[in-house]
Amino acid sequence: MCGIVAYIGPKQAYPILIKGLHRLEYRGYDSAGIALLNGDLNLYKCKGKVSDLEDHVKDLNLHGTIGIAHTRWATHGEPNDENAHPHFSQSRKLAIIHNGIIENYASLKKELINRGYQFSSNTDTEVLIHLIEDIQVNEKVNLVEALQIALNQVIGAYAIVIISKDDPDTLIVAKKGSPLVIGIGEGEYFVASDATPIVEYTKKVVYLGEEEIAIIRRNCDLKIKTILNKDKTPYIQKLEMQLSALEKEGFEHFMLKEIYEQPRSINDSMRGRLNIEKGIISLGGIIDYEQKIVNANRIIIVACGTSWHAGLVGEYVFEDLARIPVEVEYASEFRYRHPVIYENDVVIAISQSGETADTLAAIQLAKSKGATIIGICNVVGSSIARATDAGSYTHAGPEIGVASTKAFTAQVTLLTLMALMIAHKKGSISKSRYHQILNELAAIPEKVAIALKVNDQVKIIAEKFKDARNFLYLGRGYNFPVALEGALKLKEISYIHAEGYPAAEMKHGPIALIDEEMPVVVIATNKGTYEKVISNIQEVKARKGKIIAIVTEGDVSVKELADYVIEIPETEELLVPLIATIPLQLLSYHIAVLRGCNVDQPRNLAKSVTVE
Repeated sequence: MCGIVAYIGPKQAYPILIKGLHRLEYRGYDSAGIALLNGDLNLYKCKGKVSDLEDHVKDLNLHGTIGIAHTRWATHGEPNDENAHPHFSQSRKLAIIHNGIIENYASLKKELINRGYQFSSNTDTEVLIHLIEDIQVNEKVNLVEALQIALNQVIGAYAIVIISKDDPDTLIVAKKGSPLVIGIGEGEYFVASDATPIVEYTKKVVYLGEEEIAIIRRNCDLKIKTILNKDKTPYIQKLEMQLSALEKEGFEHFMLKEIYEQPRSINDSMRGRLNIEKGIISLGGIIDYEQKIVNANRIIIVACGTSWHAGLVGEYVFEDLARIPVEVEYASEFRYRHPVIYENDVVIAISQSGETADTLAAIQLAKSKGATIIGICNVVGSSIARATDAGSYTHAGPEIGVASTKAFTAQVTLLTLMALMIAHKKGSISKSRYHQILNELAAIPEKVAIALKVNDQVKIIAEKFKDARNFLYLGRGYNFPVALEGALKLKEISYIHAEGYPAAEMKHGPIALIDEEMPVVVIATNKGTYEKVISNIQEVKARKGKIIAIVTEGDVSVKELADYVIEIPETEELLVPLIATIPLQLLSYHIAVLRGCNVDQPRNLAKSVTVE
């Protein structure tokens, strides 16, 4: 869970690398470092953010047209100067940056120590670069061959870039289980964990495949080999990302910008797929697998974090409309509990980044059992997009804020489209009901825009509760996943403990926590179990809890009970999550800002969880 960027070409590398690190900082911000080659191989690194690294090197010689850089989210070894990347080999002729985990690093390290190697860090990465140099020296092979031999000995995941003092015109890049993209410019190459540091320099990219090594030489064509030395032809793709998507565009934080982008991102996720005039939903990415989904005995949704909450909404929608049994699994648990999977099961894997390690592992497990795998992700060319049988992109655009906002609503939108399309083909809903939902779905972007108008009101409520120590979020039916997601957002960025519960389950334990100090957020829209939710609110009020209610515009009953009321536009019950989540995102955002928290880079978190 780190950010990698590298450059080779005619330009000075440092400005490109440092800008790239800033773009990638959402992937990790425990420490940062750069290695530049200009006769000598110079390494600069420190604990802290990329801005700390800039301060650290501001008076140093930073010349060089080849370099590697890294921003870290710690796995092995605490965040400090020594554990920051890049890492030198023993001779200090090689330097490496690495994203991933070398699982057998301890046994390799013990063997290297026995051979006289000394380590200056506690990282698995330093073990890898020592191993590569040991093989290069003792087996008298070149660096690429040494890397191939080393990678056949290691167990785990990696995305690595190596630079050598003895070969100042070459970058060596390798990947397994962690993302890497290579940008091809005019006489120059860029390497990064994702496309964000590359987009302003070139639109031509190559996504490195599993167990592939790229040899990038100055003024030469890109060469790709496997770790078993099989030559591969680079597949060059056009990068669709726009540079403007990576800027704050006047917003104080990326998170706030991305909250406000949701009318557009939801619409983009439906564009070309929902045709109101013809009454058609067309998901081109899964067209060859539609009948398999229609005939599925069961759908299993695997995901993590916010994507898991979107999957839970998907369970409700698929079972409600398509009448197909659905199970929603945490990918991290699914892969280890020997699950029962049949060939006529359909597995839907959801991930914003398309690189989530546990979700990728769950996909491989389900594949081995013969299930059909459908992917939903946001990043074109990502590992999950390549590993699945078919799938659809959410088209939400880059999400830089670590706490997912527009990714959630885009995922829910796509799941709803999919469920509605399958229900129509299966005949499990009437034509009139199908068109009714279709029309309402088309109106959702406008209604989300209306929901965003509560921002100032939410900010006032946030001021009242910014010092709360705990929050409880309650919802029933389709609103239960919304409660879970609202609680997660608050925990992630404000560090206030919060829990989401089905409102009826409150009586089975959490009600013991309620007193006059406990704010309780209730999603109480006027569909489904509305009367039951009112009863749950009364139970909270009887114990002096403070009620913040999300209600349908024009509500009367809940207004009489709640301390604070936030109105949202009316919609179909199954579409309420797309609107009700908006004020909860705003609430978490404003509380975090008022508490002085780093909204875009919350402590201990990283955007793409590419390790277990």
